[in-house]
Amino acid sequence: MKQNILLIDGMALLFRGFYATAYRGNFMKTSAGVPTNGVYQFFRYLLDATNTFSPTHAICCWDMGSKTFRTDLYDGYKSNRSAPPEELIPQFDLVKEVVESFDIPNIGLENFEADDCIGTLARHYATEHNVLILTGDQDILQLVDEGIQVAIMRKGQGNYEVFDHENFYEKRGIKPAQMIDLKGLMGDSSDNYPGVKGIGEKTALKLLQTYETIDALLENIDQLPKGVQAKINADLEMLHLSRTLAEIKCDVPISCRLEDALWKYDKEKVTKKAAMLEWKNFAKVL
Repeated sequence: MKQNILLIDGMALLFRGFYATAYRGNFMKTSAGVPTNGVYQFFRYLLDATNTFSPTHAICCWDMGSKTFRTDLYDGYKSNRSAPPEELIPQFDLVKEVVESFDIPNIGLENFEADDCIGTLARHYATEHNVLILTGDQDILQLVDEGIQVAIMRKGQGNYEVFDHENFYEKRGIKPAQMIDLKGLMGDSSDNYPGVKGIGEKTALKLLQTYETIDALLENIDQLPKGVQAKINADLEMLHLSRTLAEIKCDVPISCRLEDALWKYDKEKVTKKAAMLEWKNFAKVL
């Protein structure tokens, strides 16, 4: 029987939850002074998603530090990101403790990003089951396939845009796998790699709609407008590097047994954890 497996992009939800409440200065500190706003909001998002999509299983994936094989390849990768706010730092460990109280496995591996763990698990489970990835991060759209959907969180709680292999082309004008080559051409300002200087999303989309892949594009480079040829030739090395940085690895050495990921939590255990964090109204959310 096919199961419905929810893969959660932990950092995407935690950061989103933190900033959604922090802008009002609402850090929800415990009497010991520990801020919990990001963690609290994380679980409101999680519970809304489980109510909306009714998974049978849930797994949460995490980044394990800022150094990965991508920073080894390109030291500018994500170097534009400032340090997290001090109120968020204690919440990185705290959120995993609360995830454990729900009996949801926490998965992460040093030298890889959460995306790589999500990609590996998604490909593995999708051979026999249905996978839904919950995130706010567009990079994960490259994983959309038969059996793999991505729910992008939009503004406002409970607002999702779901991408699947049937609606993807209509929404994006390319196939999911072409998202990697799209990033190779146009780069990614949030991850701080440039792609080909002077080629933006509009041109990159047009090129991929015509030639499908970067490899086919390079084989036919003499057919391109002179200006585009010049830009690509001037940035060939960065084009290939950007494509490598953009691609989510789906063969990371991690695994998670489905029986360890059943979405069936012990309300008493969760309530106890919530009480420790002084969340008075959490029982109403459960």
